[in-house]
Amino acid sequence: MTERWPKLDYEADRSVIESLHAYLQVIGKLPTRGIRWCNHSWHLALRVVPRGFRSYPVEMPGGEAEIIFDCLSSEVAIETSTGFADGFEVEGQTVANFHEQLSELLSLAGVETSIDGAPNEVEEAVPFARDDREREWDVATLARIHRAFSDVNRVFEAFRTSFVGKSSPSHLFWGSFDLAVTRFSGREAPLHPGGFPNLPDEVTREAYSHEVASAGFWLGGGGVDEAAFYAYGYPTPDGFADAEVQPKAAYWLADLGEFVLPYDAVRTSDDPEATLMAFLESAYAAVADKGEWPRETLEIPRGRFGVPYDVAAERK
Repeated sequence: MTERWPKLDYEADRSVIESLHAYLQVIGKLPTRGIRWCNHSWHLALRVVPRGFRSYPVEMPGGEAEIIFDCLSSEVAIETSTGFADGFEVEGQTVANFHEQLSELLSLAGVETSIDGAPNEVEEAVPFARDDREREWDVATLARIHRAFSDVNRVFEAFRTSFVGKSSPSHLFWGSFDLAVTRFSGREAPLHPGGFPNLPDEVTREAYSHEVASAGFWLGGGGVDEAAFYAYGYPTPDGFADAEVQPKAAYWLADLGEFVLPYDAVRTSDDPEATLMAFLESAYAAVADKGEWPRETLEIPRGRFGVPYDVAAERK
């Protein structure tokens, strides 16, 4: 069993991370096309579940289907409401082979939605069917990656409970390969300029149509060569870069316009969950305060197990 808050090493794990990212890009085409478009592209994100990463159910003739990337058994499985359940092993095959296997499995399951295409939000978007590059794989590394995402997801979901304004789930975007949780002020935002590689600008502009305070976690890349957390606001409020964000290990990265907190600073702290929560709450407060959000109408005490929020008592 992999311990909670496992050690991550971006350079050592990079080849496996890139393989996993490439496979999830293929899976991501299914909800992108098989579910009606939801605001901010939330329908296409994957959810972190106990065994891996799961898609939202997609429509199929006679029912629904979903995909799970099982990180414990290193396999991809499809389950449908019609009783179909089958999968194939993930062992470092090429993306072209992975795409072919998944396409065949979807066909056997009765899912008619195409997953043809190419990856998004990467500089080199080689079509799946032509991506014959060799891939590296390691099941122990996969288990550590999933364990880390699971630990982060648990804190993100707890963070969600103290906000009654519009908030996203904690969900994994396979294009940028980051787990994200986003809060909204309720006000419209300036039109986003777009410009992300191999991502239509209309998708970006719809995603950022309203003011956000967003936080997330990724395994490394984009100028940060280690697993890390991030936090930003869109639009960026005046003075946000000068805000006091906790813990002390957090820093402002001007190239990204975000606060960054190394994963290792959380993992090695005396209380990883409290350390991460301090980052989430202080970064959100900086966006909300400097952006003049109506915080008194958006926030409630953090949720407790089995105890609903007492609206009547709060309004006395």
